[in-house]
Amino acid sequence: MKTRFAALASLAALSLAGAALAQAPRGAAVTTLGASKVTIDYGRPALKGRTIDALLKQLPPERIWRAGENEVSTFSTEADVTVGGKAVKAGRYSLYVHVPESGKWALIVNSDLGQPLGALWKEAPENLKKMPYPYLGDYEQKIRAKEVLRVELQPGKSATPAENFTISLAPKGAGSTMTLAWGDQAWSTEVAATRRAP
Repeated sequence: MKTRFAALASLAALSLAGAALAQAPRGAAVTTLGASKVTIDYGRPALKGRTIDALLKQLPPERIWRAGENEVSTFSTEADVTVGGKAVKAGRYSLYVHVPESGKWALIVNSDLGQPLGALWKEAPENLKKMPYPYLGDYEQKIRAKEVLRVELQPGKSATPAENFTISLAPKGAGSTMTLAWGDQAWSTEVAATRRAP
């Protein structure tokens, strides 16, 4: 039953993809740790009068969110780093967020970079068929085993309410604070360069 629900949810989302793909802006957050760059590329959905709570009710049973909109959100690092104190080797990864019914949200870094949009949506425009798309409703079944880490995000409030979902990387000491913000809410964790043995 859950698998069927996930499939229907994915099809419903894709039925609106044509218009959404043309409208949804992309965002990028960049920071430098030592001499190495960390970049996050992601979609920026807008609230459009909706509340965060109302949007969360649309999540599939597994409670995994794509951390953006449309094309898969990615985390790229030129050197080994830690995210929330856990190790991530240099490379490019996908980002997701686990949003439980209660308790803290968790950031997920996964080595799987998504599936071609054409595999999900047969009517996708030719120039978009190879666009990497996140797993919607079937994350646990398809790519949970490829997770690199899952770390708790610290909840907070945005200084300035954000109409569009925003990810930022703000320098803090020798590292950076990664913040996901939407509406008047925010969730954060720390990103730092891996300390090398002397």
